[in-house]
Amino acid sequence: MFWAWRTPPLARARARARIAWGWARPAASESRQPAAEQDSPYQDTVLLPRSRFPAQLPGRLQPETELETQQKCGFSELYSWQRQRKTKQEFCLHDGPPYANGDPHVGHALNKILKDITNRFYLMRGYKVHYVPGWDCHGLPIELKALSEIKGSENLSPMEIRQKAREFAERAIEKQKSAFIRWGVMADWANCYRTFDPKYEANQLRIFYKMYDKGFIYQDYKPVFWSPSTKTALAEAELEYNEQHVSRSVYMKFPLLKSPPKLASVLDGSSPASVLIWTTQPWTVPANQAVCYMPDSAYSVVKCTTTGEYFILAADRVESTAAVLDTQFEVVSTCKGVDLVDGSCVHPMIPGRVSPLLPANHVTMAKGTGLVHTAPAHGMEDYSVASHHQLPTDCFVDEGGFFTEAAGPELRNKNVLEEGNEAVIQMLQAAGSLLKEENYVHSYPYDWRTKKPMIIRASKQWFVNTASVKATAQEVLKKVKVIPTSAVNRMLEMLDRRTFWCISRQRCWGVPIPVFYQKNTGECLINSETVTNVIKIVEQQGTDAWWTLPIEQLLPKEAVAKAGGNDVLDYVKGQDVLDIWFDSGTSWAHVLEGAEQRADTYLEGKDQLGGWFQSSLLTSVAARNKAPYKTLVVHGFTLGEKGEKMSKSIGNVVDPDVVINGGEDHTKDPPYGADVLRWWVAESNVFTEVLIGPVVLNAARDDVNKLRNTIRFMLGNLAGFNPETDSIPAPEMYIVDQYMLHLLQDYGSKVTEAYKEYNYSKVVRLLQAFCSRNLSNFYFSIIKDRLYCEEEKDPKRRSCQTVLAEALDIVVRSFAPILPHLAEEVFQHLPYKKDSGGVFRTGWINASSAWKKPGIEEAIEGACAMRDSFLGSISGKNALEYEVVIVIEPGLLFELMEALQAEETSSVSELNEIMMASQTTLLTELPKETPTDANIVRGSFLINLEGGDIREESSYKVIALPVTKAKCPRCRRYTSDSASTPCPRCLTVIAGRGST
Repeated sequence: MFWAWRTPPLARARARARIAWGWARPAASESRQPAAEQDSPYQDTVLLPRSRFPAQLPGRLQPETELETQQKCGFSELYSWQRQRKTKQEFCLHDGPPYANGDPHVGHALNKILKDITNRFYLMRGYKVHYVPGWDCHGLPIELKALSEIKGSENLSPMEIRQKAREFAERAIEKQKSAFIRWGVMADWANCYRTFDPKYEANQLRIFYKMYDKGFIYQDYKPVFWSPSTKTALAEAELEYNEQHVSRSVYMKFPLLKSPPKLASVLDGSSPASVLIWTTQPWTVPANQAVCYMPDSAYSVVKCTTTGEYFILAADRVESTAAVLDTQFEVVSTCKGVDLVDGSCVHPMIPGRVSPLLPANHVTMAKGTGLVHTAPAHGMEDYSVASHHQLPTDCFVDEGGFFTEAAGPELRNKNVLEEGNEAVIQMLQAAGSLLKEENYVHSYPYDWRTKKPMIIRASKQWFVNTASVKATAQEVLKKVKVIPTSAVNRMLEMLDRRTFWCISRQRCWGVPIPVFYQKNTGECLINSETVTNVIKIVEQQGTDAWWTLPIEQLLPKEAVAKAGGNDVLDYVKGQDVLDIWFDSGTSWAHVLEGAEQRADTYLEGKDQLGGWFQSSLLTSVAARNKAPYKTLVVHGFTLGEKGEKMSKSIGNVVDPDVVINGGEDHTKDPPYGADVLRWWVAESNVFTEVLIGPVVLNAARDDVNKLRNTIRFMLGNLAGFNPETDSIPAPEMYIVDQYMLHLLQDYGSKVTEAYKEYNYSKVVRLLQAFCSRNLSNFYFSIIKDRLYCEEEKDPKRRSCQTVLAEALDIVVRSFAPILPHLAEEVFQHLPYKKDSGGVFRTGWINASSAWKKPGIEEAIEGACAMRDSFLGSISGKNALEYEVVIVIEPGLLFELMEALQAEETSSVSELNEIMMASQTTLLTELPKETPTDANIVRGSFLINLEGGDIREESSYKVIALPVTKAKCPRCRRYTSDSASTPCPRCLTVIAGRGST
């Protein structure tokens, strides 16, 4: 530490200060005020800033300049250039594929720009970046969009549908790709991955069979989420919930057929007895197979005071149920749920059907009656009960959501969510089982694409047994770094709730499940021979071959014989395709390189905690027992600037193309350019919801323009400066210049750490604070006199120019990943290094650790504390109209100020430059001639060095006195003997100019 270099005693203060810090003491001249007035005869002798770099790019100039910059600076070649670098350091960000089903939107912008900021940061740090953009090309979203463009699409063949869907996806990919390139996203855009590429599909089938062979994939008949509107099963990740869905709920009675033995004495048969049931899905009642109760809960036998009937229901639900039914119940007896064992009921609408009373843990007491109607074909928990008790799982509902013939003539061909529901309610009423019907508003699953209600329906599907994978998946996930950390718990909880994953879909636009079925028995045929042959064909021809080739080419005779079959023609091809989450979830097998096939980072929106993050993890763990990623970065969704969802009806949808190029009316929708869009992404707290709108974008543009102004000042004052030949070594610089290098080193370190943590909003905050507080408000204001009024090559001027060159380089590199167009534009305007390779080809921030001098802060910050006291005492008046007297008791603080001003009084010292006055006097006691009415400001400054080992609080007094000299017509400071004659410093500079 610097203080360890110091040598006692206190009497040798000045010498000690110089030895301690190695500060050279060039003669100084410091005034804040720039330049001469326009009509000054000396204006040509003042070195004003010179740069063609514009402070703003109004109107169309911003997007046009960005396009020129992309062209000039080789944006399109950058990715391939860096892939050729010889380095062992690699950084892999695996791109989660967006759907190829529409135009680019702000959600895409948020995601792709975050990824690009990350990649550019690692590129600049010398890593070889691996980033292959991709698209999710199969599935219902694309198929529906493609078919919506065609009249009579219901009559198309599978191959015609596939062709239309492919064409639609290809058009969407081109639109999105063009937008991503325009946003400045760095990638090899000629070599992207698409989930309909033959090699991708073949790899996916390899993973499918590997998981099947390990026993993780199986076929079963059980209830799944089913979309009647699209006639396919859907996974839970493909649902969205309508919180305002209205169901027709009913209270009904199931007459007791056999009383539970433990209630025989209460229910003696003298009066009718029933169990009370409530359901929000009356259409499922025809499929009822049982009534479930909670074994440990209390149940009551009640007598209806109106009819005299006996009912059984949960003890906690007696009062609320009586109120709903507008009657009164008299509690006859109370028992435990377990006492209902061995009881049974008559089905409320199907004569002869028996519904046993069975225990189950999924029964809730929060609503209803505490007894649950159980239809195994239409509920996951119901199915579990049926499996345990060997009950049938009869499904009377077809793929379109209509009752089948098996449901009976009164229900056949009726839509279960519409007229079928009504018919069931009427049948319950006719049978005397209906007690009450009422509308019930609740959360209900909808198909995420058609926005229509789902049902739960039993069907034969293919599943991943996630119950056997998730324990390993959870352990593996705990070793993954997740940002923000709260997201990992949400994903662990989602995995915990997931017992199976339905991966089959009843559509034709997708990768076929490579299974053959025996025509007569329905038995499936899949083995290594059948799958190997299909994969070989798919790799060459793509999955269209499944629909176009005859079965004889797809299914080898040898495979049939091995399975004990006789003829290939005894089999048919399966009609199901794989879930698109399986499609994208196996992307690691195709995209990631090397034996490990593991990405450093996956970066997606929070919806992927239950989507791509999870499907990728499950397939990777099942296939090879490890995660496909080391780090997960999870961002929020985009919303309107008031926090509302974006909607065309509200009119708050933000189109990235309009943001960049402007709308039809530029007064309403001005062209901001891509960098403003990128700044919006970086400055936002992306780990929550991200707001965007006109106010937000205007603020982002203003921020970028402020940054441009800061840069313009530095560029303008570097005219005629060459860092290679004109730089001043740090030990020979002004102390305040060394202080700025110290701050630059600290800034570079903090910015680097923020990037590493994906905390780009912190990068922006650090950048803004440094540019505003340290550069513009402090450093620029005090060095203007040195820059403008000293001789061009004077070491004092070169000292601060050296700092400006370093500051410009570090600041530009620090924001380059965020604002690549601006960064390259700045490098195009550098007055030196004309043949530079640009920002991204020349590395990251290069701040020397030798700049770090903690003790230097005490000197400058102590002077600034006294400067603030001085400025506060003159109430905002021009500081140059004053001389300042600083009185400090002998001690460390005085030593530090002596290092800034060796002379007792000076107008050219470093201390005076910081004080911003025309002259500064440094004393240890008040002068005897101090006016009695002088405004003396008192203060103190705590010196804290060596981590607190050296602490000394020193008092000081600051006195502001009106100047006694005339204003110099050249430098504007009050340091001249005559208002018509330049001050001594300026005369020397002018004379020097005349002699050169």
